[in-house]
Amino acid sequence: MFVTLTEYAVSSWRGSEAYDGLEAVVAGIAEGAKQIQAKVRAAVLANAVGATGETNVQGEVVQILDTFSSETLVKTLTQCGRVAAIGSEEIEETVIVGDSPAHRYLVQMDPLDGSSNIDVAVSVGSILGIWKREAHEQVAESTLLKKGKDQVAAVYTVYGSCTVMVVATHEGVQGFTLDPADGIFRRTNPDIRIPQNNSCYSTNEGNFKGMERGTQKAVEELRNTYSLRYAGSLVADFHRNLLKGGIFLYPGTVKSPEGKLRLMYEANPLAFIVEQAGGAASSGKERILDIQPQKLHQRTSLIIGNKDVVERTVAVMNKA
Repeated sequence: MFVTLTEYAVSSWRGSEAYDGLEAVVAGIAEGAKQIQAKVRAAVLANAVGATGETNVQGEVVQILDTFSSETLVKTLTQCGRVAAIGSEEIEETVIVGDSPAHRYLVQMDPLDGSSNIDVAVSVGSILGIWKREAHEQVAESTLLKKGKDQVAAVYTVYGSCTVMVVATHEGVQGFTLDPADGIFRRTNPDIRIPQNNSCYSTNEGNFKGMERGTQKAVEELRNTYSLRYAGSLVADFHRNLLKGGIFLYPGTVKSPEGKLRLMYEANPLAFIVEQAGGAASSGKERILDIQPQKLHQRTSLIIGNKDVVERTVAVMNKA
């Protein structure tokens, strides 16, 4: 018999000072995820595919479903009554929700990672990091600028052949699958650990010529050792590598040495999850979770996956 997400959350976190109220936050994410997956599956028929004509704070074209996903998760996280502030890829400034003692958590999110792939039926997903708000801590944008290692939990969802939700805390990583018959998430992947054998590497080989020489050498070594598996959707590539073993690279280039992924709501949550599962994540210079953020939409390079392969890849990158 599969344990439901609600049953797992209540039995694992309720009554715990470390995770007090976390079950409400995760329930809010689950409710938002259900609404998003329904919209994604009906996107083409509902005429919800394509751009809005606007650009976000990143300078990227906003897809219709980006806006829907961001608004949906902001709504469900606000309604859960436990979130003080929310940072989103699609919103320039922090959304301040409340500052009562009950508002104990801070959330950073990429509401719909890979949204440009929806019209070609590639898996997309949501990525969220969850931090604890200190007692009487002022709620402002600066409140959200915490190191990744200070997260109490992280979540990602994949909207693909099925809808999957992976939840990590310091107690481990759990995978849940949405049952379409009743709309309930049930645990299908308990206590996830990344396999010891790295099976593949995932990177955009089209960027190879623009990479620094050390990075090129690292990619060449991976190319000669592992099979390439790359969907072009971060959350989808990460999910496959987490379950099957693998390394994902989105390194900086000569033109963009700082990298292009967002530290707070892409790299940090996934780094937290992979470390709880026995893997590692680096910017190429330092552990992702040790980086002190300077701004909400800060960018970073990301090398993430099997610990031994990440460490070897970073060493090769920095040797040249």
